[in-house]
Amino acid sequence: MEKSIAEMQREVDQYISQFKEGYFSPLAMLARMSEEVGELAREVNHEFGEKPKKSSEVANSIELELGDILFITICFANSLGIDLAEAHDKVMHKFNTRDANRWTPKNTD
Repeated sequence: MEKSIAEMQREVDQYISQFKEGYFSPLAMLARMSEEVGELAREVNHEFGEKPKKSSEVANSIELELGDILFITICFANSLGIDLAEAHDKVMHKFNTRDANRWTPKNTD
């Protein structure tokens, strides 16, 4: 089932809203995000780098780590009242204008 960004933001908000603690502070969320990015880096290094996983290490996946990063990103945006679809549109506009000639286009013939 494909979900829109708005649906994901609502789903996360419904989940967080059931707890008295609510969203963490922006600084705590930034720390959590940094932690999750570190976990993603570790998984990427295990899969594509020169550092294989130890046999005693728990199996994890790049997919789950990306999911964790998406979750904390949505939490961060929700706590600050940011519409991620709108943020995405602004970023794409920036890439399509400022960086329009930065990369070599593929031949389309």
